[in-house]
Amino acid sequence: MGKKKETISLIDTFSEFNELKNIDKTTMISVLEESFRNVIAKSTGTDENYNIIINPDKGDLEIWRNRTVVEDDQLKDPNMEITLSEARKIDDDFEVGEDVTDEVSLEHFGRRTILTLRQTLASRILELEKDNLYNKYKERIGQIVSGEVYQVWKKELLMLDDEQNELILPRQEQIPSDFFRKGDHVRAVVARVENKNNNPKIILSRTSPVFLERLFEQEIPEIADGLITIKGIARIPGERAKVAVEAYDDRIDPVGACVGMKGFRIHGIVRELRNENIDVINYTANTTLYIQRALSPAKINSISANEADHRAEVLLNPDQVSLAIGKGGANIKLASMLTGYNIEVFRDIQGMDEEDIYLDEFRDEIDGWVIDQLKSIGCSTAKNVLAMNREDIILRADLEEATVDEVLAILHAEFDEEDDNNDNDVDDEFDDENLN
Repeated sequence: MGKKKETISLIDTFSEFNELKNIDKTTMISVLEESFRNVIAKSTGTDENYNIIINPDKGDLEIWRNRTVVEDDQLKDPNMEITLSEARKIDDDFEVGEDVTDEVSLEHFGRRTILTLRQTLASRILELEKDNLYNKYKERIGQIVSGEVYQVWKKELLMLDDEQNELILPRQEQIPSDFFRKGDHVRAVVARVENKNNNPKIILSRTSPVFLERLFEQEIPEIADGLITIKGIARIPGERAKVAVEAYDDRIDPVGACVGMKGFRIHGIVRELRNENIDVINYTANTTLYIQRALSPAKINSISANEADHRAEVLLNPDQVSLAIGKGGANIKLASMLTGYNIEVFRDIQGMDEEDIYLDEFRDEIDGWVIDQLKSIGCSTAKNVLAMNREDIILRADLEEATVDEVLAILHAEFDEEDDNNDNDVDDEFDDENLN
């Protein structure tokens, strides 16, 4: 009875594992039968004359042995043969040469066999667990998964999914401003699955452009339905990103659909990415127009693109250069990543009064926010400002009188100084002529 309980215990153990790791029933039965046959073969020399019946739902198994009836004095192999007298204890009608099938318990094979069986099952269970985990996540590469933070280390996070499988989120795959504690629930995309020495390792990422793409698919129904397609993504994780989208239906505004009313749709994505600034632009096959849109919010005067070496030269008004480059060069870097072109920006000084000066040149003397206020009312150069009435500047730019007076004084001083220099040049020329 004790051995029977041990047999059932083996089945129960494997059944529990099956429920936990989602191993299919067919595989489970195959592994059990293979394990039993291996230990039987080692114990008796062969398993060919055994039938193993497994019922995982009920948690039981049966082992049946087939033997041939021989005369009592002709027995040579007890595993393959049975004496006539022993056979007739089972049924009086048995005759020599007939086959006898009887049930055998694990107890028959001995305690050592049972221990070997347990070790074999444990080994196969571990292999199945690893194979199942590897195959499961190999198919989920590029998909978003979630897990609970179990351990926080300096170089990585250890997370557990709903089935208690281990997931790794390396520090370099985390957004710089990410901060997690044990018990936090984290979303990330499956970046890759490694399998060294049959030891699966699932690596996640929150910095991959694929993570942003999947978030768009989750949050924007039109993208999930295929009405809008993401044509390109460029990211500087945690700082800024540019996403190019295209709609196959002209009646759909792809940018408006992605952003949503008052930014409602994209707000959840921005929050997930730690307030990453996301620019959504309309994709176009027109290279120059695509580059122009990618450099938004800067206004472009002209673009010269060389498709052979994927280089583009962009001309802008001097006051637009800083917008095109962006803070820390982020805007032009993302535009280059998105379009695949190495973009260079140049100041366009044509069409401008040679004596005029852009306000950005005065940032050492005038606060940047004041310059921005003046530019907001169309005053991008010094002469633009000087051409306006003082009261109009105060009213339209919403600046204090003292601030406007200070700005005007600085600008007047600049041109008065230039006039003085020009007068000195004329006087020097006059003196030279008199000397001659």
